Amino acid sequence: MVSSSLSHMLNLANLAEEIQMVYQKKMETSRRGGFADEALAPTESDIDETFQRMVGGLGKTPQEVFDALRSQTIDLVFTAHPTQSIRRSLLEKHASIRTCLTQLCVEGVSENEKQEIDEALQREILAAFRTDEIRRTPPTPQDEMRAGMSYFHDTIWNGVPKFLRRVDTALKNIGIDERLPYDVPLIQFSSWMGGDRDGNPRVTPEVTRDVCLLARMMAANMYFSKMGSLMFELSMWRCNDELRARADELHRLSSRKYAKYYIEFWKQISPREPYRIILGDVRDKLYNTCERAREILSNGESSIPEEDTYTRVEEFLEPLELCYRSLCDCGDKLIADGSLLDFMRQVSTFGLCLLKLDIRQESDRHIDAVDAITTHLGIGSYRDWPEEQRQEWLVNELRGNRPLFGPDLPQSDEVADVLGTFRVISELPADSFGAYVISMATAPSDVLAVELLQRECGVKKPMRVVPLFEKLADLQQARATMELLFSIDWYKERINGKQEIMIGYSDSGKDAGRLSAAWYLYKAQEEIVDVAEQHGVKLTIFHGRGGTVGRGGGPSHLAILSQPPNTVNGSLRVTVQGEVIEKSFGEDNLCFRTLQRFTAATLEHGMNPPVSPKPEWRALLDDMATVATEEYRSIVFQEPRFVEYFRSATPETEYGRMNIGSRPSKRKPGGGIESLRAIPWIFAWTQTRFHLPVWLGFGAAFRHAMDKPGGLATLREMYDEWPFFRVTIDLLEMVFAKGDPGIAALYDKLLVPQDLWPFGEQLRANYAETQSLLLKVAGHEDLLESDPYLRQRLLLRDSYITALNVCQAYTLKRIRDGEFRPATRPPLSKEFIDETAESLMELNPSSEYDPGLEDTLILTMKGIAAGMQNTG
Repeated sequence: MVSSSLSHMLNLANLAEEIQMVYQKKMETSRRGGFADEALAPTESDIDETFQRMVGGLGKTPQEVFDALRSQTIDLVFTAHPTQSIRRSLLEKHASIRTCLTQLCVEGVSENEKQEIDEALQREILAAFRTDEIRRTPPTPQDEMRAGMSYFHDTIWNGVPKFLRRVDTALKNIGIDERLPYDVPLIQFSSWMGGDRDGNPRVTPEVTRDVCLLARMMAANMYFSKMGSLMFELSMWRCNDELRARADELHRLSSRKYAKYYIEFWKQISPREPYRIILGDVRDKLYNTCERAREILSNGESSIPEEDTYTRVEEFLEPLELCYRSLCDCGDKLIADGSLLDFMRQVSTFGLCLLKLDIRQESDRHIDAVDAITTHLGIGSYRDWPEEQRQEWLVNELRGNRPLFGPDLPQSDEVADVLGTFRVISELPADSFGAYVISMATAPSDVLAVELLQRECGVKKPMRVVPLFEKLADLQQARATMELLFSIDWYKERINGKQEIMIGYSDSGKDAGRLSAAWYLYKAQEEIVDVAEQHGVKLTIFHGRGGTVGRGGGPSHLAILSQPPNTVNGSLRVTVQGEVIEKSFGEDNLCFRTLQRFTAATLEHGMNPPVSPKPEWRALLDDMATVATEEYRSIVFQEPRFVEYFRSATPETEYGRMNIGSRPSKRKPGGGIESLRAIPWIFAWTQTRFHLPVWLGFGAAFRHAMDKPGGLATLREMYDEWPFFRVTIDLLEMVFAKGDPGIAALYDKLLVPQDLWPFGEQLRANYAETQSLLLKVAGHEDLLESDPYLRQRLLLRDSYITALNVCQAYTLKRIRDGEFRPATRPPLSKEFIDETAESLMELNPSSEYDPGLEDTLILTMKGIAAGMQNTG
């Protein structure tokens, strides 16, 4: 009960702070340091302020701003991991609580209304407290997809046109008397939910098919639901000749007089209402599109002919464009720029599937598939070939047309899964898919193999293939890999001057530590942009950032503005992961600010690039990264005591009990830190508030730099003048403000074997030294001294989180040591041992531990995640 109550209190505190920041405009307050929250970070401005600054402060012309905006594309890619730790049932109640708090902030609310809102607020809070917080079974990939899609229905669907109208207004304020064209989608959306099969055996070809059909069904249904209000609005009788001819033809061909399954306009529409006739035909096709997807999803086939549905977004837009042109021709542009324009912008943004599905698979699985083919052909084992031989064979086959295998190809389960995925891609509409991402990409053959497998499985419109460079060695080799790829004539012709490359923040951080990962990611971007420019290729960098600092997280606008110059250029893809989706799109104001933040920062990076680092800064950071990597790896991968200490001192082994995701916590069963995914790795250290993956290596790097003549002065100069370094240091300071080595010491005392205590003390001494050196670099006496508001927010949470940490540590001790009992127990009166407490214990009757122990542990995990505002 205590853990549950504290967890709820922290969630309610988060909601209250969200509302406070929105309505008191805390995001406009400029601060230095500590960016725990998007709204508190400096340099964030709304879109209007950004345009004004570009024109008034930087001397750009309004037309230059408009042209840059029209060529800008931002793709936000939703992923299910790190999975939201809060159940969707509770998220819905939190949304209701947020609505009540928002209503209380509105001026002019009467006393009666306040009383009614307060009653509704108490009702929702009680309902949240009475709801089981724990997922009793893991979600399926389809569940994760549905949860992600719910944000489109709740906020994003209406948020996009609302935001684009604000962009129109901001353009008008700088002298552009023209709206942003509807077919220039500033923001697009993609997803990995149901497409990310890297290490997740639950994502099968059948799951991918289901997810794509669900997305098309949901999209058609959302468009369909808006057609009634659009038909009511476009009641005009005046139209141009083109629309009149189309309406007369549709009216003449229509044999349907009644459609009783429609709520409005179910009778045949009068020829005096030509726009409604056109939109009525659109509505019919949307209905058929939704029903066809539903029938195929349920039965594998549909009685509705494909020609009676929409299969391409251009077909969908064409009648809407006809209505828009006709209204403008008749002098009704003001009407055309109303709901019709909003609807057309939604179609351009969301297409026929709301978001495009990326496919992600590990490079080794493609090697297995191609190896099965070459072995079957009798030409040897592809896996054993050197890279040069792989490339030569792949390119020769890609230039030819011969089929390489038939139904008789011997296939393992893994190979069948890979080939089955490509066959699903070939069967579904091409606009259902976005990028094919290859994780653990290390060589050109990894990309070429996917191109060949797409062709062999009959993919008529191949997906763009995106190598993901994530380990330190792969980042260092990325330039050479892309240089070889761009030098292949077949490949250069295939990509038609456009290439997307993904860089991974999670595994690079786990591989080398936060400092080295950040610097090598920075340099890798510079290098691949440079090689792309040399080959005349326009590059889009896809940033695989997590929610926590240890996985590349932090305020999105600062992340964009601190990227190297010329690496964004108006084209950006970035993951929005699990828990971050709720923080970014969980409410209308949050959604609006998220869209605004990405748009403004991307525009500013292109029109006002950040400064390039001085050569002496580069040299110093090169040395620091080398030293940091050596220290990090010497402890995490080479210290023989580390694995036992990590698994003893953290709840890593209990992570899976939370049932918060469909994906296993390890890529492969067994193994050490190398096989552990970055998410549980970060999660475990976040729970104990030690945050080792974030700070480890910084201390040695700082010492190394300060030992040089003028080293501290150079570090402070870098901090003051270089956005990349400034953001890196400020985020580290925020992490230290959230940390507590005393809590980590408690976990050690209770859970770690006594012979490992000196090792834990050594790590905590390293922690203290790193914090001290950090403050010297930032020029601060205390953590977050320049951000008292954030420091106060963290202080208010501290007592709740500390209580949860103590409860978690003792619960872990009892779970791991069945003989352990606390020396003293506080006396409990009967009022606390009531039926409610007993019923809570009965929620998990299958637990192998004492009643309530496992649930208590899970509740402490969720509560600490809420307080720290991170899971992984």
